[in-house]
Amino acid sequence: MTFDEFMTARLPALLRYAAVLTGDVHLAEDIVQEVLVRTHRKWRRIGTLDLPERYVRRMITNEFLSWRRRKSSQDMPVAPADMAEFGFEATDMAGRYAERDALSAQIDRLPRAQQAVLVLRYICDLPDAEIASLMGCRPSSVRSYASRALATLRTVVPLEGKGSR
Repeated sequence: MTFDEFMTARLPALLRYAAVLTGDVHLAEDIVQEVLVRTHRKWRRIGTLDLPERYVRRMITNEFLSWRRRKSSQDMPVAPADMAEFGFEATDMAGRYAERDALSAQIDRLPRAQQAVLVLRYICDLPDAEIASLMGCRPSSVRSYASRALATLRTVVPLEGKGSR
């Protein structure tokens, strides 16, 4: 498979993955672009791998985890219409959008490794061993990141149906 064939076939999926991982369509585009420039330079080696997409996803994950640029306080949350270009549904009920926006804001406050674990586990539906492989850590670290992230989210996001008694 050539690099152009890989790009044609897998670019939308890579952009969706990065958009979910970062929560920011524009940052996702920047990260994927940076990774694909490096991928193109090393395609002779990467293209011979059994699963080149898995390798590129790991590169995207690593780039996200080490990304130095911080969001400014003027950044706006990603609008559903912006996410539609990557294959996400653009329509949503107002209440669900508000809940999702609140959860997204809390997830954005988590350390990047915890964010990555949540996305890889709950959005990409990957097992802990594969997440550990993508992130370059042990499965026990993945479980620890997930546990800490969920504990933090439980303290700030009210659970549905759990009213005060």
